Amino acid sequence: MRYPVINPSNSKCSTIPIFSLNNQYSRNFHLSWLGFFVAFLSWFAFAPLIPDAIKTDLKLTSEEVGNSNIVSLCATLVVRLISGPLIDRYGPRKVMAGLLIIGAIPSGLAGTISTAQGLYIVRFFIGILGATFVSCQAWNTAFFDKNVVGTANALGGGWGNAGGGFTFIIMIALFNQLLADGMSPHVAWRVAFAIVPVPILLSVAAAILMFGTDHPAGKWSDRYKAVATTLPASDDQTSNSENIKTKSGDDIETGDEKNIKVTVTAVTATSQCLSFSFVDFAYLVSELDTAVNNPLSLNTAYEIILNPLTWLPSLAYMTTFGYELAIDVNLATVLYTLFKSPTFGQTKAGYIAGIYGLLNVFFRPLGGYFGDLIYVKFGVPGKKYLTIACGVAQGLLSLGLGFYIDNHSHPSLEVVIVIFVIIAMFNEVANGVNFALVPHCNPNSNGFMTGIVGAMGNLGGVFFAIIFRFQPYPLGRAFWIAGVIAVGVNLLLCIIRVPQF
Repeated sequence: MRYPVINPSNSKCSTIPIFSLNNQYSRNFHLSWLGFFVAFLSWFAFAPLIPDAIKTDLKLTSEEVGNSNIVSLCATLVVRLISGPLIDRYGPRKVMAGLLIIGAIPSGLAGTISTAQGLYIVRFFIGILGATFVSCQAWNTAFFDKNVVGTANALGGGWGNAGGGFTFIIMIALFNQLLADGMSPHVAWRVAFAIVPVPILLSVAAAILMFGTDHPAGKWSDRYKAVATTLPASDDQTSNSENIKTKSGDDIETGDEKNIKVTVTAVTATSQCLSFSFVDFAYLVSELDTAVNNPLSLNTAYEIILNPLTWLPSLAYMTTFGYELAIDVNLATVLYTLFKSPTFGQTKAGYIAGIYGLLNVFFRPLGGYFGDLIYVKFGVPGKKYLTIACGVAQGLLSLGLGFYIDNHSHPSLEVVIVIFVIIAMFNEVANGVNFALVPHCNPNSNGFMTGIVGAMGNLGGVFFAIIFRFQPYPLGRAFWIAGVIAVGVNLLLCIIRVPQF
């Protein structure tokens, strides 16, 4: 479908028209994931080069490499918590652009690093860019209705997270090309940072400010105007694919009017996702129908923190996205250590490790799609149990990978790749389902809620990275310890009750 189908009760889109850019829903969706995607070009740029080039140039120990991985995740944790309330007050578009601009500054200073301490400082401040995830998810939640919000968030998060995989490919290829052009390793990795992250971060930030909109109502301050006081009264209040005189998000701010082809339909209609039929969903009354982001107060923050619903997706995300972050920053080093040979070096280890992040293109959106699909029949409990099931499966598979590595003196590269690809499948599906669940938890403080869940994901990344840091040998031990934690935490979450819809 090229044109958005709008729910008149809240002005949100009940389709995801990704093959069009002539409406604010499509443009904001693509800008949301693109902003998150390019953040990885700096945030994860060290990971593919640090096992050999950067480690050798800066004369780092393995412990210092591990410390830098942990430091890079710490800043993201803090800034994700801060960005949530900022989004509730100022909107996700402005926060996203601000993070990209601020993150470009330490990215440009990467070439000045000469010591381990300098590496820690630069990686800490580059970690600010990881908070763009919160803006990405909150932006999509503001524009897409409850029947597709899981898919929209998962597509945005999945395509954005794929930036981690592309970063491995881009940075390694660029570094090797600079070496071939005659640069020394000392100069090549520094030049790579100047060429890739900084200009792209600033360009995308400018595009977000120029072409994005804050809310379906236009300005973020107008968001309360988009919510109807009552839901549509009947099932046949539908006007399909008609030309109507309206204002787009861009035009609301400028005051210009134009004819736009928009489909306005009640939420009882058959919804469509992407360009294919999604599901027939019943008339589901949810708090999401009239939820609006409210500025955070101390009382609201206190209530949210004490609400068990806050910790259901947060702790689940800690075990799934936290695990993914730790794998992203450690897998290349693990593979390089396990299989180092004249035919297997930093380049091959980096390319193979990049597979894990690239799989987000498919598996994280699949998780969001499954979440929306199961919501129609089983409501929010369906999303909850699907999230937990995928987290448990990820843990069991990680346990198996750890035992396989530790019980084979010469593990097979092919077997390791197959196992971690299957782990990635459940891991990334779990992440996608999780953010199909998040909008139902504290929906009137979605920015703060998204910030908490995102920060818990990073806390999990720090936690699992510490396991890899302090359990380096045997190499499989960190995997099976992480697996036991994932299984245990997810099973405990079964006791938390959720609303039906």
